[in-house]
Amino acid sequence: MSVGLFILLLCCNFLQLVTLVLLPFSRKVFRKANREIANFWWGSASFCLERLQGIRIHFSGDTVPKQENALLVINHQSMADIPILFGLGHRASRLGDMKWIAKDMLKYVPGAGWGMLFLDCIFVKRQWHLDQVNINRTFHKFFQENIPIWLTTFPEGTRFHARKLLSSQLFSRKHGLPESRYVLIPRTKGFVASVQGLRGHIVAVYDITIGFPDRVPSLLELATGKVTDVYLHVRRFEITSLPMSEAELSEWLRRIFLEKDQLLSHFHAAGQFV
Repeated sequence: MSVGLFILLLCCNFLQLVTLVLLPFSRKVFRKANREIANFWWGSASFCLERLQGIRIHFSGDTVPKQENALLVINHQSMADIPILFGLGHRASRLGDMKWIAKDMLKYVPGAGWGMLFLDCIFVKRQWHLDQVNINRTFHKFFQENIPIWLTTFPEGTRFHARKLLSSQLFSRKHGLPESRYVLIPRTKGFVASVQGLRGHIVAVYDITIGFPDRVPSLLELATGKVTDVYLHVRRFEITSLPMSEAELSEWLRRIFLEKDQLLSHFHAAGQFV
């Protein structure tokens, strides 16, 4: 299945290249064509996982309205997190509108990286003085062209593993912050820029927590049927309920991740979020 999906993805890359002929005539049509291509491939991946592989995604928490512009804040444990989000995007009719904040190197990767270049995704070098201009320019475009978005972010900045957790805990001790066991201290600059830059365009922030009941699988293990159940918990916050200042937004995000840690602690003890 994974080989077939990758070949299909490369075919989608080719179709995206063909859509470049539309760009001089209509950016809106160009963007719509690429939305439908993304919707087809991501939808195919979601169908294969849930229907063919039989993976059960257990949703809990707040209801996600359909076709709502939103910023998604997610814990990051492995690349397996990403296909799980396709299931949520499909149910909310936002699958083709998912935008990703991703590492700059990813845009050179055939398949996923090349595809994201056509979808207004944001590639960052993790150097704020270099990334800030590009991020603000993209947000301005979202506003000006009224682009539907589900902006998907992993504020921890990297996948969760033991070495990173130890580093995060040492940082917390040094600065007198509460220690976590299941998440890392989030990086706040990108989140703050997203909230401040997209107020008036996004309606809500979704705090999404993903839990794997046994152990965190790799993407290959997920794709080859070695996972049967995944749990996904959503908390929805109206954008108007979030604070305005940079300092308060940073503190809000850190609090959210401490609550994620408590939620994951309960999950690993009880086998479910609620």
